[in-house]
Amino acid sequence: MRVLAYTSPARGHLFGLVPILDELARRGHAIAVRTLAAGVGPLARRGFAAAPIAPAIERLAHDDHRARTPVGGLRRSMATFARRAPLEVEDLRTAIAATAPDVLLVDAMTFGAAAVAEADGRPWAQWMPYPMPLSSPVVPPFAPGLAPARGLPGRVRDRALRPVLARAYRSAALPALGAVRSAVGVAPYTSTDDLFTRSPLLLYLTAEPFEYPRPDWPASVVAVGPCAWDPPAEPPAWLGELRRPLVLVSTSSEFQDDAALARAALDGLAGEDVDVVVTMPSAALDGPVPENARVEPFVAHAPILLRAACAVTHGGAGVTQKALAAGVPVCAVPFGRDQFEVARRVEVAGAGTRLPARRLTPARLRACVREAIRRRAGAERVAAGFARAGGAPRAADAVEALAGGAYTASASAAARSTTAR
Repeated sequence: MRVLAYTSPARGHLFGLVPILDELARRGHAIAVRTLAAGVGPLARRGFAAAPIAPAIERLAHDDHRARTPVGGLRRSMATFARRAPLEVEDLRTAIAATAPDVLLVDAMTFGAAAVAEADGRPWAQWMPYPMPLSSPVVPPFAPGLAPARGLPGRVRDRALRPVLARAYRSAALPALGAVRSAVGVAPYTSTDDLFTRSPLLLYLTAEPFEYPRPDWPASVVAVGPCAWDPPAEPPAWLGELRRPLVLVSTSSEFQDDAALARAALDGLAGEDVDVVVTMPSAALDGPVPENARVEPFVAHAPILLRAACAVTHGGAGVTQKALAAGVPVCAVPFGRDQFEVARRVEVAGAGTRLPARRLTPARLRACVREAIRRRAGAERVAAGFARAGGAPRAADAVEALAGGAYTASASAAARSTTAR
């Protein structure tokens, strides 16, 4: 079987897919990938036929850090995805012509590529690397990171906010995407839920108890848990010299103006009996680095998490779930996008703490880290749930079944039942 995967220009979207592609390759399938330019080399070294997406797509960077509210950030983020969609159409068509795939795997946030895949006629699936904004009467409306409703006041809150947030989400993207989809020859979306329910299979890279339980998942959604991956690298020599408990601090891999998180962590943890490792792939640090810390543009997280007492994250789903999958509690400080939802799930799962960026100070961060460290048992519960979900092998099973024409609603239900046990 020939598989073509198409991703948005974000490491967080690519890194969760790589273990699934590795598993498919291990089973003898040929893998081609179109992704951000920085990912081409590492994927080619894994034996994949890798090439970059169109440079014009990468140049359309997110600007949601300019928003003043979670809803404003959501609108800006969705508008960026919508601007990329027309460029994705010809880009994926060219890739299909070059690779002649039997099955397509399409990033759930590449809406132009999804339109092409839907029109193409061959089996296709999406994958979703962070909390999915599907509406449901049993979960809070998506975006602000609201706590699950309790009692009548919570239900009234959700009922009032759900149409407001859905309208903001819809207006930011659906009109532009309608034009793209009409040009491709597929029906326009009529609701934001359509963004994630048109494919016959959606691999959801999370699982309970991190994700909220709900009985109304579409039959196409299979929660396989996070599939964590780092580019291969030797653990840094300095890691073996550190003797105190480790605190990993990670900022976003896409610019989000979150350098304040690193600064607060360095200042707040300077007097603690811990070693602090800060990774800043897209931000720059001002000011001194204390004796118990080091700052790196990027270090593979896996060897650090093996020894970590806590991970301080910006609420990105990739690094947050990677830490939890290792049983490491998290202090999540969300700045935008889906991060408010991720941070709330950390708190609700009892797997760490949540500190809104607007309340970020060194003292508050220090207190939240201390409390998160005490919640390791919750992180370990989440890790066990992720392991039960089946990971890359379960995802590969679903893709193979889809490609063979055997993927049905009943198969999806059976997959979710297996995940829940």
